[in-house]
Amino acid sequence: MPDLPIKREPKYWWVNQNQTFKQEFEGGYLWSPRRSKGDKFNPFYENMREVAPGDYVFSFVDQKLQAISVVLYCAAPSPKPEEFGAIGANWHPTLGWMVSVRYKLLKNAISPAQHIEIIRPYLPAHRSPLQASGRGNQAYLFSIGKEMAEVLIGLIGKEAQEFVSHQDYQLSKEEILVADKNRVSEWENKEQEKIDSDPVIPATEKEYLRKSRIGQGLFRQRLMDFEKSCRITKVTNPEHLVGSHIRPWRESDNKQRLDGENGLLLTPTVDHLFDRGFISFENNGSLIVSPVADKLSLDKMSIPDMGFNVGTFTALQKQYLDFHRDKILLKRTH
Repeated sequence: MPDLPIKREPKYWWVNQNQTFKQEFEGGYLWSPRRSKGDKFNPFYENMREVAPGDYVFSFVDQKLQAISVVLYCAAPSPKPEEFGAIGANWHPTLGWMVSVRYKLLKNAISPAQHIEIIRPYLPAHRSPLQASGRGNQAYLFSIGKEMAEVLIGLIGKEAQEFVSHQDYQLSKEEILVADKNRVSEWENKEQEKIDSDPVIPATEKEYLRKSRIGQGLFRQRLMDFEKSCRITKVTNPEHLVGSHIRPWRESDNKQRLDGENGLLLTPTVDHLFDRGFISFENNGSLIVSPVADKLSLDKMSIPDMGFNVGTFTALQKQYLDFHRDKILLKRTH
């Protein structure tokens, strides 16, 4: 696990949570699908990939700003939370993004429509959460400017001002586990249970699939036909290398889980960064470093700069890398 993130200039977000506020508030997270129905690109879901520790989020529920939260950790791939129940039954696909946050429920829950004359000059010119009349626009996560955020904080008053002024977004070890590792493990455990209970899959294949989850067994043997060292650190000793799936094990079918070309040999730290979308690779071998990654931590881990070339990939590895860049890599436009 990398060092805790250093302070950076925060971004500000507005989230519409009419259907799911109770579940998200109690769970300490934001969640959205990756795409709209029909697997269509949705910029308001895509915004989840840009959220970074120290950002602030205003929760809009029942026409009021009901809460403000600070982001604890970057977005993690996540299935739709079970506590949503039938909510979002038509969302497609059900895989999405989960962002861990620390909420502050507001006593002074303001109605933006009642203050629209003050707010209107600061509304984003493009993809605004509010119409000029003060009515809300239907979408999930909106980016708002610092000036608009300051106006909203001023309207809410002291409790919001104190939250933003004194909030420490650094995570404890327990919060890191909740924000990242535990949720991913729970997802993978459920996938493993499906494999174990499937009467059609032979026992030998079940064992192969179980070992492939941790980068071992048949998957690792096949992977080593293509990969001989860590792409970044150049470590060659197999004892210090992890068999890392390019398309994550949790999002692969059983054939992909055992496909040696769906993998890279990486040292454990690099494996973590790759699995969580802090780094990726272009098909030509150029390293991609996510803008939300903590630069101080990357420097301490001796991760090279953007564009460092790690060598060539096979045609099938490139297909898997297309998925990784499109679905796993975290982004931040500005």
